[in-house]
Parts: sequence; C-alpha cells; structure tokens
Amino acid sequence: MAQAVLVVESKLTDRFQTTVPSLVRQVLHLGKKDTIKYTIQKNGNVLMSRAVSTDEDPILESFLYFLSNDMQQHNDKLQLLTANICHSVEILVKDVEIDIDTSLLEEDE
Repeated sequence: MAQAVLVVESKLTDRFQTTVPSLVRQVLHLGKKDTIKYTIQKNGNVLMSRAVSTDEDPILESFLYFLSNDMQQHNDKLQLLTANICHSVEILVKDVEIDIDTSLLEEDE
C-alpha cells in the first residue's frame, strides 16, 4: 500500500453531504463549482481527484473502462504484437491520411 503523505477527514451530514477540507481543496486546486472525480478501486479504496473538463465521448469512455478492466483481470493473456502483425497493420493504413484537427462529416458522427 502506498504511504500516505497527508490524512484528512470530513464528516457526512444527515443528507450525505460533506465539506471538502481546505487542504484537500488546495492540493487538488479545487474552486467553487469545480467537479470532483471519484475512482473506486477493486480493494474498496476511493481515489478523489479534480475532474478535468473535456468533451469526453461517453461511449469511448465506457469502452476504455471495459478494456482497462479486462486487461487487469486477464493480464496473463496479453501478448506483444508480432512483427508480422505490425507489418500487416502498416500495409492496411499505408495510404490512409488522417488530420485530427478536421471536423467529422455529419454522417460520420
């Protein structure tokens, strides 16, 4: 288990609300109306962090979460890509041009 740098507590109200302690707000650079992200780990620990406001794709986020969990649960099945597979991928994308700054067409969204 990682060694704690600082331990701070707060109390839940009757409505299950709490005040984020000042030291935690400072460390996470939290301001009024900021969003807090809670990451619940398998062992029951909860990591609290400042949520970064981005235009996240909920489908992609769900898939990446699924993929991450699957990789953790079945890490014995992970394999390095072979040279043949890498070569096959290179052939497949050889003539594909991608500009990540170009907006998608409406039918592609």
